[in-house]
Amino acid sequence: MMSIGIEARRDTADRRSGAHHRGVRIALMLACGMLAVGCWMTLAAVTTASAQSAPAAGGHAESPTAAAAGAAGSDAGKARSKRDTARAGRKMTRGNLVGHGGPVKSVRVDPATGRALTGSFDYAMMAWDVSGEIPRQIARFADHDGAVNAVAFVPGSPRALAATDDGRIAVWDLERGVLLHRFTGHDGKAVALAVSADGRLAASAGWDRTARLWNLADLAVGKVLEGHKGPVNAVAFSADAKTLYTAGADGMLRAFDVESGALLRPLHNHGWGINVMERLPGGERLLIGALNGAVKVVDGVTGEVVVELPSIDRPVLSLAAVEKPGLVAAGGGDGSIRVWRASDWSLIEELPNLYGPVWALAFAPGATRMYHGGLEDYVSLWQFAPRQPFEPVDAEFPRRFQITGAADTPLARGELQFARKCSVCHTTEADGRNRAGPTLHRLFGRRIATVPGYPYSPALKGLDIIWNETTVSQLFELGPEVFTPGSKMPLQKMTDPAQRADLIAYLRATTMPEETGPASHSK
Repeated sequence: MMSIGIEARRDTADRRSGAHHRGVRIALMLACGMLAVGCWMTLAAVTTASAQSAPAAGGHAESPTAAAAGAAGSDAGKARSKRDTARAGRKMTRGNLVGHGGPVKSVRVDPATGRALTGSFDYAMMAWDVSGEIPRQIARFADHDGAVNAVAFVPGSPRALAATDDGRIAVWDLERGVLLHRFTGHDGKAVALAVSADGRLAASAGWDRTARLWNLADLAVGKVLEGHKGPVNAVAFSADAKTLYTAGADGMLRAFDVESGALLRPLHNHGWGINVMERLPGGERLLIGALNGAVKVVDGVTGEVVVELPSIDRPVLSLAAVEKPGLVAAGGGDGSIRVWRASDWSLIEELPNLYGPVWALAFAPGATRMYHGGLEDYVSLWQFAPRQPFEPVDAEFPRRFQITGAADTPLARGELQFARKCSVCHTTEADGRNRAGPTLHRLFGRRIATVPGYPYSPALKGLDIIWNETTVSQLFELGPEVFTPGSKMPLQKMTDPAQRADLIAYLRATTMPEETGPASHSK
């Protein structure tokens, strides 16, 4: 084993300026259940939903606090909308991929075609033309019943794959924009994909402790690969597609025979959970990233650790590799991106002070730039050769989570609670765009599970709940697993009645259209 002791080049000023933001990041990760890959943020909070009609009181008087703050909330919302629109224009000119309605989990680039795929918590996969300086959105594929955790191109074909929270693998025709097939079999989340070099086979990693093979030629179900003692987080084919490598939360790296589905050998026991894996181009070496921040290169034949790179401060959540000019990169829960030269494993670049975990990472065509995604609802493009600085974190970035200069009022405190508890999954805007969870526009007075176009679970559709101040408070007091059983909403409890009241005041002020007052509802 060759151990490379490389000290990351960090600027002292960056460390100091980023201390606050790192603290906020950690708090958000804890609050949203996003520690490492092991949580993946099951953030489809499907319960706090409403349809598009006037809110209702039903004998319930409007909160005086909310009524007093309504106009201020509306003005603030309009101002934020204008700033977001302006920023969206600037982001597009920088080459960022803007269009998702939730955090981005996966990005893949096909240098041969100049296309990219992105997958998001908003239940959508998007295709992009990234061959020029300004990216162009080709299509949006939204017919999924869960967050899109992984995407993949099928070599030599106009098809692409999407793996989702509901455990299914969608096969899409990129040219015609149609769904060709859905593979089913996983009992739980499907979180990673791999496709053989000849485009005949696909593999998926699932939280049901299995990896599964799929025949793309005839859309047939293949072998089920078992042996991991925990969720399987990553899969990769050998160069000849005769072996499938799997890595999981049990810390094991395994090799399976593709034809028979039999375990060939356990390759490596890392000890800590392995979150991500990529086969390096041109051989049988595997790049792995782990829960403890480790980045290793493992020989796919012998299991020998060839290289162990310096650990990242937080779990490694994404990896990328490109054959020419021979670069590898890792993205961490600490918000860092590190790029190494594969010829000598020297660290050539580090991007510190990103906001939030880096779940998605890919080299752009030409390998002088990188796409990276995380908590924000767009994919950023960073040029590292020649070096261009990353846009510094300012008062408006990231727009959902950074609440600055807030007054000590119920509305302001409620906005902070919304940013921490709800904003990843939900929007309050009147455009009705769903994220991982449904829009909260016109929340109060609406029956549960009634937002058009949102894929609610059957259990929620059978509930008889009208959203008002009492029921919203109960949701957060008892927790969704008690109040709305069958919800995909993660555990979100607020035991402090004052915090719940502040959140409700903010929701009423921002989700009720200013032009319509409270109206009586009926079931």
